[in-house]
Amino acid sequence: MPLDTAPLAVVVDKDPGVLADLTQLFRTLGLETHHQPADLRACLTRLRPRLVILDLEIDGVEGIDTLRYLADVGYRGSVMLLSAVDPKIMRIAERMGHTLGLTMLDSLSKPYELNALHDSLDGLRMPSQSEAAGKHGQEWGREEIVRALKEQELVVHYQPQFDLTSQTLSGVEALVRWQHPECGLIWPSHFLKLMTQEQTRLMTRQIVAQVARDSQLWRVSDQQLSVSINISPNELLHDELVPLMDELQQSLGCRLSLVLEITENDAMHDELLSSEVAARLHLLGMELSVDDFGIGFSSLARLQLLPISEVKIDRNFVRHLHDNSEDAAIVEAVALLGQRLGIRVVAEGVETLENLAQLARFGCTHAQGYALARPMPVEGLLALIASLGSCQPAASDPATPQTYQFWMPRNAKPASSAP
Repeated sequence: MPLDTAPLAVVVDKDPGVLADLTQLFRTLGLETHHQPADLRACLTRLRPRLVILDLEIDGVEGIDTLRYLADVGYRGSVMLLSAVDPKIMRIAERMGHTLGLTMLDSLSKPYELNALHDSLDGLRMPSQSEAAGKHGQEWGREEIVRALKEQELVVHYQPQFDLTSQTLSGVEALVRWQHPECGLIWPSHFLKLMTQEQTRLMTRQIVAQVARDSQLWRVSDQQLSVSINISPNELLHDELVPLMDELQQSLGCRLSLVLEITENDAMHDELLSSEVAARLHLLGMELSVDDFGIGFSSLARLQLLPISEVKIDRNFVRHLHDNSEDAAIVEAVALLGQRLGIRVVAEGVETLENLAQLARFGCTHAQGYALARPMPVEGLLALIASLGSCQPAASDPATPQTYQFWMPRNAKPASSAP
């Protein structure tokens, strides 16, 4: 397979063990692996890789500067940080990559476990060799976005959320995917940045309509689930949002437990206007959730001014709960804050069942993540609801690890779930 036409993963790392693990893993994904720690810049121009895995500490290659270079040359593939640097430095680099417009996968600290490496790469959508060749290495363009919206190729997958006290399925987060006619299922990080504000609002309208239809299906099973929908700051402040959400509730003929998620910094962007919109939504029976809580620099006093019903602890803190005392302290502090304010505290990115007992002890009320259930189309969600209907919790104490045996079947992916 010629290197200039194959989907490539370029690994900027000199550790032989890392190179061996990645080469074997990428082979199962149909990827060629190219190790080029010294001349990455020339490699990017010549090989157009689909993925760059970057160690932040390599002789002659300064990781932060490399991220800036990737952004400067308009690199459109994905980037994953795999390094033994201080977790704080890793987070700074990851946030900087996001700010620069790079598609950043979940970072991973060394030493790592292979299953953690698999999870970090799970959201990576790699075209097949024939797809890459047909595209000539180019990303899909804005004209395809127009077609996708017109043909309603954007679909909704649902990430289940569980109540840590009752050990029951309590809600779902609606996540958009692009069912591309040639490339298959595409993650939002690859296409949201191509959308105009008008297209984003149209997408939200389509998602809301899909959620309205799907919610009728699980209501047949007498299942009452809250539904979280992510919205951008532009949508939050747009005149259409409140009427749109009211229209959704009216179309159902009943009140759907709807939660609108905004990021922490977005929530504080325009304090007065955000508060007004949030108040109107609250009066319509909807709730507001602050996503990625803990990674912003907003004032807690400002947060108190919004009618917030929920905060979601950023997954970067939850992932390292066991091996990083600072992360554990932050999670515990946010959980305590939630208790004092009387709001739900959701732990995102739960990747091991062992974390659940500690999250419950800290006072987190809800959890979601791959260890519990992966995002899935509505058919998979209905199958999950049916399978849980015959299960009963093993005990009532959420702080006891063995009680989570109730959730063990959820480790398996539904047959129709996303890759």
